[in-house]
Amino acid sequence: MTTSSRKRWPRFRSLADAIQRRMIVPTPRMAAAAASGAALIAAGYALGAGAAAFLLVNGALLGASVLDLSLLPRRRHVRVSRDLPSHADRDAPFEVAVRVETDRPVSLRLELADDVPQSFLAVPVESLAADWQGRSAEILYTTCGRERGIHKFRFARLRIRGSLGLWAKQLVAPVAQDIRIYPDMSGARGILASVQHQLILEGKRVFRKERAGSEFHMIREYVEGDDTRLINWRASARSRALMTNVFRPERGKVVTIMLDCGRMMGVELDGRAKLDATLEAALSLAAVALKQGDKVAVMAFSNRVKAYVPPGTGTGHLQAITEALFHLQSDFVESSYASALHHLMRVQKKRSLTVLFSDMDNYMYEDQLRPLLLRMQKQHLLLLLGLRDEALHRWTIMETGGKREAFVKSLAHKMTLERQAYAAEMASGGIDVVDVPVGELAWTAVNRYLDVKSGDRL
Repeated sequence: MTTSSRKRWPRFRSLADAIQRRMIVPTPRMAAAAASGAALIAAGYALGAGAAAFLLVNGALLGASVLDLSLLPRRRHVRVSRDLPSHADRDAPFEVAVRVETDRPVSLRLELADDVPQSFLAVPVESLAADWQGRSAEILYTTCGRERGIHKFRFARLRIRGSLGLWAKQLVAPVAQDIRIYPDMSGARGILASVQHQLILEGKRVFRKERAGSEFHMIREYVEGDDTRLINWRASARSRALMTNVFRPERGKVVTIMLDCGRMMGVELDGRAKLDATLEAALSLAAVALKQGDKVAVMAFSNRVKAYVPPGTGTGHLQAITEALFHLQSDFVESSYASALHHLMRVQKKRSLTVLFSDMDNYMYEDQLRPLLLRMQKQHLLLLLGLRDEALHRWTIMETGGKREAFVKSLAHKMTLERQAYAAEMASGGIDVVDVPVGELAWTAVNRYLDVKSGDRL
């Protein structure tokens, strides 16, 4: 391509965009009317009145077209706006409203083709049409985002047909808006609701059954099932009712969550990427830890540290963690545990529960990981969560109907035993390694954290 042609090409492209934005197109009704007119003209020629039929038919079509086009609003008088939520969870449906307004009342047919991102749920075409009566019209449709990240709605394409329905005016309105698709937080909300303290009803009084701990929390009335060793006799004498001390796990501890974003985490497992599953489990763990009054820090890494959120508390900190992580994608590189752990040891001096979400194979075959973990274990309490290979698990329990199936099953058993042996070896060094199914990842992480809290191991 020559220099002059390269200079002309943007002009041609902008001209094509302009034509597309200002196009008036005939409708199927116009095509049918033209076909009927052609038949009448042919009949007129057969009867010897072809010229009169030609003038009459074309005049009628021209007059009807002029009338139809005059009823359509001018482009500069049409205003388009879109009501779009600022954020939504992955796979959670949300409603979008596109509103069209003009200066004078009209009676038209409105069709919409919105710029829905490709990764979103497709919207049925028949639902994107409405009768425009008066000064404004609104089209509502429901969609959902299937991939995390920031997605753009750039423009809205409109097609307006008049009362006669012979011609349609097409408009492209620039209505640029962004929406943030967060990880699926329904699991985190469900876990938060499920791990609330169990309520015990005694007469008309409702008490919370607290987890064991070493930090004094309050004095309350004794209920059946409470530890009699915790009865506060002095308070009981003053109130003339049996009172008991309530202790809870010590608050203000640090929980550090590490997310592997390397090549293996981009592999799909049960219809979604491993990184999506681990990210949702990590946010569930962060939500529970913050609810328990602890501090939460998060690090995401591949061959480099991609994101780090320092320790913080409160629900606002959960939002900060979500904002820092919701757009994470796996990198097509091998993860560098050495750089991530060295960075963590530099920035996190205080003892913490460090939870690493990764792939079980990475733990087993990364040579530098074990000595680094043993070094960290002197200062931090470590929990390694790896996603179980579901194909490997299915092979270990499948029925054997021949030599091939028996061979595959024996290899699967061998690999499963290797995973168990690795976990046992790390446990002997004080490092907890769990090979967990993807559907149980969040619950496992939360339960292990609560076990640590109730045992005051931090």
